[in-house]
This record gives sequence, C-alpha cells and structure tokens, in this order.
Amino acid sequence: MNDLQRIERIPSGVPGLDTVLDGGFPRGGIHILQGTPGAGKTTLGNQICYHHVATGGRALYVTLLSESHARMLLHLSTLRFFDAARLPDQITYISGFGTLQDEGLSGLVTLLRREVAASKASVLMLDGLVAAEAQAKSDNEFKAFIQELQTQAGMHGCTVFLLTTAKGQTVPPEHTMVDGIIELTELRYGSRTERGLFVNKLRGSDYLHGRHPFRITEQGMVVYPRVEAAFRFPTRPDEAKSGRVRTGASDLDAMLDGGLIEATVTGLLGPSGIGKTTLGLHYLCGAGPSEPGLLFGFYETPPRLLQQAATLGLDLAGAVGRGEVEILWQPQGEYIQDALAHRLLDAVERRGVKRLFLDGLGGFMESSVERERLSRFFSALAHELRVRGVTTMYTLETRDVVGPGIELPLPGISSLAEGLIALRFVERHARSRRLLSVVKLRGSGFDPALREFVIESGRGISLLGAFEGAEELLSGFARDRPAYGRSSSGPEEK
Repeated sequence: MNDLQRIERIPSGVPGLDTVLDGGFPRGGIHILQGTPGAGKTTLGNQICYHHVATGGRALYVTLLSESHARMLLHLSTLRFFDAARLPDQITYISGFGTLQDEGLSGLVTLLRREVAASKASVLMLDGLVAAEAQAKSDNEFKAFIQELQTQAGMHGCTVFLLTTAKGQTVPPEHTMVDGIIELTELRYGSRTERGLFVNKLRGSDYLHGRHPFRITEQGMVVYPRVEAAFRFPTRPDEAKSGRVRTGASDLDAMLDGGLIEATVTGLLGPSGIGKTTLGLHYLCGAGPSEPGLLFGFYETPPRLLQQAATLGLDLAGAVGRGEVEILWQPQGEYIQDALAHRLLDAVERRGVKRLFLDGLGGFMESSVERERLSRFFSALAHELRVRGVTTMYTLETRDVVGPGIELPLPGISSLAEGLIALRFVERHARSRRLLSVVKLRGSGFDPALREFVIESGRGISLLGAFEGAEELLSGFARDRPAYGRSSSGPEEK
C-alpha cells in the first residue's frame, strides 16, 4: 500500500495541459506563467479562470498593465471558453496599475489582500509581474512581495498565478520561491514557427518533461503532449496475441501463413502508384461490427477514396454507411505531428478501432519540425496502438520507382514494424510489371517468393504465380534466364 500523500490539484481546463501537469496545478501554490509578448499568457490565464469558476470556484484577475479590461474582454469574446454571464460575480477584473504607481508594492499587497477576501477568490491571476518588479527598489523588496503573496495564498486557500515576460537565460530571484514555472515559447524552424510549452518547475509533483507543442484555437489554448513522453509507459498492459487478421487478398494471406498477426504493425513499402493504397483498401473493407476500421490518410479525400474502392469492386461506402469504417483525412498543410497522433489515438479510443489503415506515414514525417524525434515518436505511437489491440497497416513511399533496392526516407523505421511487405515495379519485355514480396513477419513463417500482381477494375488486387523465367528482378530490369542445354560452342552445362 502506498502511503505517499498526493497533493490536491486545480485542473487547468486546458486540453492536454493537465496531462502534462499530472492532473493540474498544485492547489494553494504560486505558479509563474511566463513567455514573450504574444506567446499566449493572457489567454492561458483567463482560460484557467473560466474553467475554475465553471466548476464552482471564484477568480480574481488583477492587471498591472495599461491595457484596458474592455480591450482584453473584447479579445476574449472570440474564444469559446469566455462566458460573460460569469462577470462580475464569479470572475472579478480589477486594475492594480494605479495603486502600484501611487503606493508601490506595499499598496499593491494591501489591495490584493482586500480584494481576495472580498471576492472570496480561490484563484488569483496577477497579470504583469514585470511591472511590479520594475517598481521594486531592490531584489529584497521584490522577494518580500512574493513572500507576502505566499502568505496570503496560504491564509485564504487561494492558488496564485503570476504572468510575466520571459527573461532569457537569467534566473530571476522569484523562480526560487514559487511552486511552479510554465514557459510558453514560439520557435522558428526555417519558414515555419511552432508554439511550445515547457514545465520548468513543479514543486512536489511529477510532470512530463520537455517541449510540448500547443496552438491557440477558437477553443482557447490546446496542448498536445509530446507522444514519446506521454506514452513512454503504455496506457495498458501489453498482451502478445497469436490470432490472424485477414488482409482482404486471399493469396497474400496464404503467403502470410494466414494473415497479419493480431495487434501488430505492418508496413507496405513501395513507390508512388504501385498499389499501396489499393491493398490498404482491401484490408480496410474486412472491417465489421466486431472489428471497427479506421482510415487515417493524408493524400486522398474521402470522396476519391470511396470512388476508388467502388472501381475496385470494394464496398467501402457501405462499410462507412454502416458505421464499420471511419475515414479521417488531413489535407496537406502545416500540422503538428503530436496533434496528428493524438487525433489518431482519440479516434481509435472513441470507436474501439481494431483495423487501422494509416495512409501514409510520410504525412507525419512532413509535419515534423524535429526530424531527430521521428524514430522515438513512431516507436511510442506504434507500441500504444499494439497495447490497444489495433492491427495496423501503414504505407510508406520509397524514393525510386525502379531501382536495385528499397531506399527508405527514414533510417531504422522498418525495425519498428513486425511485418514488411515490399511492392515494386519491374520492367520486362518493354512492359512494366508489379511485384510483391513479404520481406518480414516477426515471429511467424511466411512465403518469401516474388509474386506478380495485377490491379483490375471490379476485382481489385489479384496475385499471380511466382515470377519465373527471369532473373535480376530486384534490379528493376528483369532479364530472361538463359536456357541451359547443348550449344555449338561447347558441351552441355550441368
């Protein structure tokens, strides 16, 4: 039995942030929210307040800046969490700017003590700590001000948040005195920028380390916990399963000794146009009420996928109509890779997905601003899908349409999958042929033969026999195998 006492929390109400904070902010503490101008501090502070009062608390929002409350509320009114009905009974806005200018820090402390008691606030948001620090005559006076805030927080059971501008590499004296420090950043990656959140300190509490990307949307701030941190420990125990999941192509299932192994990840590798999506559609159409399916794609819209499936003779539209399959499409653009992963996992959880077709993995790679993260990211994502009992098939485009080998855009990515199926073009007799081979099926036997396959309207994929009578197939340019026999140049070869 664990006798450790857990600190009571105040949830932030910010999607994803409470996951990063292991449940929220420790109640009764003082927490700094810092960042450059425009980083989102005021949005975050107000979002915390409106969530807090929606759960029965009271909040006092004090500004030390010259911006009027009317201007702030005008901006907040564009966000969904804003609720004018909460004003002024549950959320009280006051300005401490004049008091700070006229009476200094001691006058500000008196104002805060009086207003916290009058409003019975359980959350105090002090926006503009940098102005209070500028008014202090010495570091000691400013430290005494922070100490007085701590005393008031303890006396009234109030959790205090201090909003301030980041100060670069300098460690301000107040950082040693507070219970938590949240830093909001905006980093440039070439022509792109990405907002990020760091927890620099959270006294007496665990939290997810590192940078977690976030966006400010019409809902307010949304944080996307970094996948390799959020799922460093899977959400449930892993169970090795031995069942088989049919691919929708019976000849391929025979090559795979009965189909894909349940709750594993299989990659379809090959150049553009080879048939990866077609094979994935076959797999997806095997979904049913007991095996809900999900197509998570980047390149083809749902109407085009439905049309393509119908041309192949696959009833994907019927499966979608019956609720057995869902199509989630992400149009090409600037995405956050962690946001994509959380959207995928949310859909898997919401629908109890068992068959996942991820078309294609390159969409995640193109969204990444930190390529060095990708192997860890995919490893954590794949393992989380396994423990949720999802059998995943993903596509990954190789670089060369025709060539001597399969060159992957990310080294080491193939090691993260239990199964690999390679599709390639080969030229023979001035014609392009399609070949399929099972390269890997961890923990199972399989048929390694090179099989020719065709894609036909109304029938989809059909595997033909082993590609015989030729050699150097993997070069991309097949040569007819020479016939051995008697010739005029010498004796018969053995």
